[in-house]
Amino acid sequence: MKAMIFAAGLGTRLKPLTDTMPKALVPVGGRPLLEILLEKLEREGFDDIVINVHHFADKIEAWMDSKAGVEVRKKGIKVNFSDERKELLETGGGIKHARPLLGDCGRILIHNVDILSNVRLRSFFEAGEHTAATLLVSERETQRYLLFDDNMRLVGWTNRKTGEVKSPYPGLNPKDYRSLAFAGIHQMSASLFPLMDEWPEKFSIIDFYLSVCATQPIYGYVQPDLRLMDVGKLDTLPEADRFLETVLTD
Repeated sequence: MKAMIFAAGLGTRLKPLTDTMPKALVPVGGRPLLEILLEKLEREGFDDIVINVHHFADKIEAWMDSKAGVEVRKKGIKVNFSDERKELLETGGGIKHARPLLGDCGRILIHNVDILSNVRLRSFFEAGEHTAATLLVSERETQRYLLFDDNMRLVGWTNRKTGEVKSPYPGLNPKDYRSLAFAGIHQMSASLFPLMDEWPEKFSIIDFYLSVCATQPIYGYVQPDLRLMDVGKLDTLPEADRFLETVLTD
């Protein structure tokens, strides 16, 4: 099974650590976030991994050649890098740029490197077998929500603070639909790649999903016992250490 790890971001919320290292190598529980995620993917049966790189890309590549990276690959994982050194391409652009490495593989799991969770990735992946894309979502409180109908099919997006709504359905009222927060983990079918051809080099994958959800089956997925943490800020790192311990002992 194939997966893509988003590891190209600047990690500005983790400064000053990310002044000298990429976000992917920030340690949690004594190990880099990238190592933690690669090992989780391997345990869940994902053996063909694409990692996009930009900020301190050389350090990520060097880590993969280090003793720790070699030990990960010895478990049977194939790793390729999607090079965005020239320019960050955002989430949708990053996937489109990686298409030559992802190929017509059927389905791709896409996972932010800074997400820790108890998500059962194989179950999530298998649940989306007959969809064009499936997005992991939760009841987490935020300002920006994805909107789903009673069958959990994506119909739109809203920002509750500003009142902005994005949807292919004119006049859609967010109050009529289920509002859930995106969790930074999703999967898509390679059948969607041709629909990206007319999109620019840089674009948001959520904007893309919203543009095609009226014609393509794109669904939300809720794991009832979900525990998830975005390791996005410097002051969350001690909490992330504790969170990782509990997730690993589940």
